[in-house]
Amino acid sequence: MITRREILQVGVAVAALTAGGGSLTRVFAQQRLTEAELLRFDPLGNVTLLHVTDIHGQLVPVYFREPSVNLGVGEGRGQPPHLTGPDFLKRFGIAEKSAAAYALTDQDFTGLAKSYGRIGGLDRLAAVVKRVRAERGDKVLFLDGGDTWQGSLGANTSRGQDMVDCMALLKPDAMTGHWEFTYGEARVKQLIDGLGFPFLALNVRDTEWNEPAFEPMKMFEKGGVKIAVLGQAFPYTPVANPRWMMPKWSFGIREEDVRTNVDKARKAGAQLVVLLSHNGFDVDRKLAARVSGIDVILTGHTHDALPEAIKVNNTLLIASGSHGKFVSRLDLDVQNGAVKGFRYKLIPLFADAIAPDAEMMAAIAKARAPYAKDLARVVGTADSLLYRRGNFNGTFDDLICAALLRERDAEIALSPGFRWGTSVLPGQPITVEDIHNATAITYPQVYRIAMTGERLKEVLEDVADNLFNPDPYYQQGGDMVRCGGLGYAIDISKPIGSRISGMTHLKSGQPIDPKKEYTVAGWASVNEGTQGPPVWDLVERYVAAEKTVRVIPNTSVKISGA
Repeated sequence: MITRREILQVGVAVAALTAGGGSLTRVFAQQRLTEAELLRFDPLGNVTLLHVTDIHGQLVPVYFREPSVNLGVGEGRGQPPHLTGPDFLKRFGIAEKSAAAYALTDQDFTGLAKSYGRIGGLDRLAAVVKRVRAERGDKVLFLDGGDTWQGSLGANTSRGQDMVDCMALLKPDAMTGHWEFTYGEARVKQLIDGLGFPFLALNVRDTEWNEPAFEPMKMFEKGGVKIAVLGQAFPYTPVANPRWMMPKWSFGIREEDVRTNVDKARKAGAQLVVLLSHNGFDVDRKLAARVSGIDVILTGHTHDALPEAIKVNNTLLIASGSHGKFVSRLDLDVQNGAVKGFRYKLIPLFADAIAPDAEMMAAIAKARAPYAKDLARVVGTADSLLYRRGNFNGTFDDLICAALLRERDAEIALSPGFRWGTSVLPGQPITVEDIHNATAITYPQVYRIAMTGERLKEVLEDVADNLFNPDPYYQQGGDMVRCGGLGYAIDISKPIGSRISGMTHLKSGQPIDPKKEYTVAGWASVNEGTQGPPVWDLVERYVAAEKTVRVIPNTSVKISGA
């Protein structure tokens, strides 16, 4: 984990930072934050696992604000990863205004961002991976948890090719997926055929023959240890994303299939069993409690970044964040088929502190070259922090909702609660790249339809249950749908159908009438044949007209039962 010694060293540098930052404070912070300190690790044992997940098409360093609200229910209530802000800092012993506080929480984000700069970038990741491989030799197994090929203009336009080409230089040993499937069956197969490493997904079946559609697991030998890596793709892909894009594949948690493959791996001589998962943290926590024999779960999908390994029975859960901000290093001492000890560190890839890898820099420049002018084109300026992540609201989604209301002449706007999407600092230009980082999907059409108040409540109730069902196996990921022109109250402790109340039409101040029809604009419909302009065009037009965008704090959602 990020150690207390490191926290104190970098924490001193920013104890007196002002909200505005500045060149001198940034230089001071960077002098304290060195590559050597970030990568310092006392090696252990005979196996090193490196893990990244949920990069979402981000080739270069980014700003990404972690959530201020991340509520847990059931057994996850009040437990990691459902801690934010001061509670997160206290739980993990992280100093306020430190580099770790900036990387892992929303606290003082704008000021610390101006001091510490962007995080991530595949060139920084490549530098770290090469350094660990040089240090540990054949002990290293590097795994990609998926949601890699989607989430940016370049990834969307090239249909994942830019990410595949650059990731190939990192030479992962295996990956699994989720948003990858939204490029469609033919394209997914084409990209997988050119990967050079296995795409693992034991829980995806061919619907015609009811057989595995992908390799379920792969055996490796590292440091003299036989390691089985089992792949678990996002189980609710055809629910959260369009079913028509992947009609020949069926998905699910398939707990029994996980158990069967663990047993098969052990019988084949596996001394270490790793589940490379895109289930989401709470699903994997339950799975670890119910399926024995898994030594490590490298979890993804819910974008949680935890500086400690969480142990459930005899299974270690590793959560490596998102958007390329972190890489996890887990050293294991494996003896006689059992893990005798481990040492873990979540490494934040501070772009100003880690020297980029030259080979990857060149590959990134080549991948971005066809879109370079579009990516850099300035549309407007942010006058407030634009971010997405959070259970109920994100200012970038508030911006998108405002654009939908105006550009589609609607009373109510709905924007999906995606967890991907980078941040823009106050005073920064809003570029085409920023807009696509929040909207780049293969089904971007903005619809305009009539919906009754009753139907609107059904939509909110359904999404709320995906997020707050106390049984993790019924949680399908994502955050609450974002609403423009509509306020409501939610009691997350109630059962489905009873969580949402107090729905209000914000412009008129009147309660939503269940029987009345309202003009609704939204995007990312899973229905085939949805008609409308791509969402990024509408957002660009709105920002260009506004010139300077200020998003006021959103207080339209009243939360209880937490």
